[in-house]
Amino acid sequence: MKRRSGKVIGYLRVSTDEQAVSGLGLGDQRSVIAAEAARRDWVDVEFLSDEGYSATNLSRPAIATALDMLGKGQASVLVVSKLDRLSRSLLDFATLMDRARREGWELVVLDLAIDTTVPSGQLMANVMAAFAEYERQLIGARTSAALQQLKAQGKRLGRPRTLPAEVTSRIVAARGEGQALAAIADGLNRDGVATARGGARWYPSTVRAVLKSAALDKAAA
Repeated sequence: MKRRSGKVIGYLRVSTDEQAVSGLGLGDQRSVIAAEAARRDWVDVEFLSDEGYSATNLSRPAIATALDMLGKGQASVLVVSKLDRLSRSLLDFATLMDRARREGWELVVLDLAIDTTVPSGQLMANVMAAFAEYERQLIGARTSAALQQLKAQGKRLGRPRTLPAEVTSRIVAARGEGQALAAIADGLNRDGVATARGGARWYPSTVRAVLKSAALDKAAA
């Protein structure tokens, strides 16, 4: 088992638009975390901040550094003053919770009393994770319903067809007449027919792919 540092990471974030808003500045967040650190006798606290970043996802340099340190055992606790400083996505939060459990570090979110170092805080974290799973299921259900609606309207799903229907028909017909894949490819090349991706050269493997796609389309019809 890796030796874990007792360091606490205080994470701060502010977007460009929020920098002038009272209660959301880096200084305010730092003060809240510092007060909690004094209350808990946290001595080794390192502050990392992302300035000018939104909370739409976790693609931010400072949080990436924090997670790397936690994962390597160079810190044991990640603390934020408010959940939206970390992320506005419950799915991102659930992912972080799972990562914290797997890697053995703790997460503290002060405004929501989420604190995995104590049982009551763990309960709150589990409630949030449950809501995140519910949100994930809702998104999946909505996506599935939307795809079924498009299918019912006769719209083709998946990668758009880029090969003209007449070229596909020509290949299928030639194969049906017993022509070899190489012979079909040679005929297309002689006539200057472009491939599905705009290429100028047909090969037996290219012809085979078109035949396979056509067979799948026929089966799905």
